[in-house]
Amino acid sequence: MTEEWQRFLPFEPEQAAAMAAYMKNRFPFCGVQAPERRRLARPLLQASRQWKFDQLQRGIEYFYGQPEREYHYIAIELAEKNSGRLTRQELQELLPLVAQNQWWDSIDTWRKVYGDWCSRHLEELPEIWNWFFDHQDFWLRRIGITLQLKFKGQTDTHLLTRAVEADLATEEFFIQKAIGWALREYSKTDAQWVVDFIAAHPQMSSLARREAGKHLL
Repeated sequence: MTEEWQRFLPFEPEQAAAMAAYMKNRFPFCGVQAPERRRLARPLLQASRQWKFDQLQRGIEYFYGQPEREYHYIAIELAEKNSGRLTRQELQELLPLVAQNQWWDSIDTWRKVYGDWCSRHLEELPEIWNWFFDHQDFWLRRIGITLQLKFKGQTDTHLLTRAVEADLATEEFFIQKAIGWALREYSKTDAQWVVDFIAAHPQMSSLARREAGKHLL
């Protein structure tokens, strides 16, 4: 494995300390800003388009197993770069990684991997959504709530309703933000549906309600 992939990011101690502090010191950082990280990772990401799934999976696992957060981002970017050619089974084989190194930044990027795949395979949406719905891990439930974030008119409002209603009483900040985020995004497509949803759920937290209503008159 180490012959196929090598750690390639430089270490910038001052910037690393600042980036770690911003993320509540949950992870160490190399101190590489996103534009430079993407530039350095570009050859790897481009090459990954030619890999078979087993090689891709090992690469994702290798980088996600590094301590520094930037390598986690690269691992998810490998999945995102190749999500269009993954099968449902292959997508499911990556799912255990989503439960590792969790924080909002990785979870929301993993959501894009799964959401983008579902947008191209709408017939598979209920099955993929069910991987996250009602999960004991609230981070995975956050993905279930926001899975259809960019679906616009293709949004399955039945699934959105179920995901939101299941967590209305959850006090977790990141869940309530996700509820508001998902509803706010859908309000750009169907504002009246969101208005009616909020009205029908007076128990919705003030945080979720405030977030949901940012684009409503």
